[in-house]
Amino acid sequence: MKAMVLEAPNKLALREVKRPPLREGDVLVRVTNTGICGTDQSIYYGGIPVSYPLIMGHEAIGEIVEGEGAGGLGRGSRVILDPVYFCGRCYQCRAGQTNLCPNGGLVGRDRDGGFAEFVTVPAGNAYRLPDEVADGAAPLIQVLTTCLHAHRLAKVFPGEAVVVIGLGVTGQLHVQLAKARGAYPVIGITRSEWKRDLAGELGADITAPPGADAARAILDATDGRGADLVIECASRIKVLAEAMTLARIGGRVLAYSTYTEKQGELPFYDWYFKELQIINARAAKSEDYPACIDLVQRGQVRLDPLISHTLPLPKLDEALALLTGGDGGRHMKVILDHAA
Repeated sequence: MKAMVLEAPNKLALREVKRPPLREGDVLVRVTNTGICGTDQSIYYGGIPVSYPLIMGHEAIGEIVEGEGAGGLGRGSRVILDPVYFCGRCYQCRAGQTNLCPNGGLVGRDRDGGFAEFVTVPAGNAYRLPDEVADGAAPLIQVLTTCLHAHRLAKVFPGEAVVVIGLGVTGQLHVQLAKARGAYPVIGITRSEWKRDLAGELGADITAPPGADAARAILDATDGRGADLVIECASRIKVLAEAMTLARIGGRVLAYSTYTEKQGELPFYDWYFKELQIINARAAKSEDYPACIDLVQRGQVRLDPLISHTLPLPKLDEALALLTGGDGGRHMKVILDHAA
């Protein structure tokens, strides 16, 4: 089969490799579309240690060609793949924290992934895709599951004021999820005017640039108390500190981002004085997939407006460059079409 193989940091090549063997309990999937993630970018540039050679890619959809999945899935079934695999036996798994399994891993990081013609995953990690969800947007459901997992940990309630800082792909998904869960008002914050406009189209009640304008808008919209929940999606400790200042006394901050900075300053006294809850989330769990598929199928979350580029698989290096602003910074989700 053909695959985009990462041979070393910054070194990708289209290679002919062996089709992955079908292990007991797995399904073999012919991949049709994959999404490009910040994790893929970090692996590519060497920021996340992996074993080489590696086939990256964990946001994948396709068609089962061999093996039997759960719920009657079999040959010809169109599916989305959960890339998180786990042992099912350790303390974390028995406690229902399968996403934290120390014996598990991530497809595309710890075993070969979806930037190829075929990929294997545990049978229980394949979920049927409804016809209403198009191939070109469906990989984004995997991203949505991580957002929903975070919302479940943060316990978003109807009528709560939710602020989302950073309106990239995940920020736009958080805006839509907050609306779907009944939050009001939902306030989006970013420097980018076009991203603020997009958030407004997707349900944000208020948008503002960061700084004094955002702080004033939040206080005005909440009778001066501040946000019940602030979701940080900008991946910077400085922005996490800002989130802590925008949350109300007794409020919550969801540190959704993955931080690569080694150090930074936080308003620790505010943390104590406000009795803030700081919530962290990692990956997603099996239960998040059916719920997210349903949200997209019913139109509660829109994926198509978040797709900015679609490229063929051999242009993976070009797709990764887009994530670093190769198009002047005006990008959202990049999808690879394996048939193109």
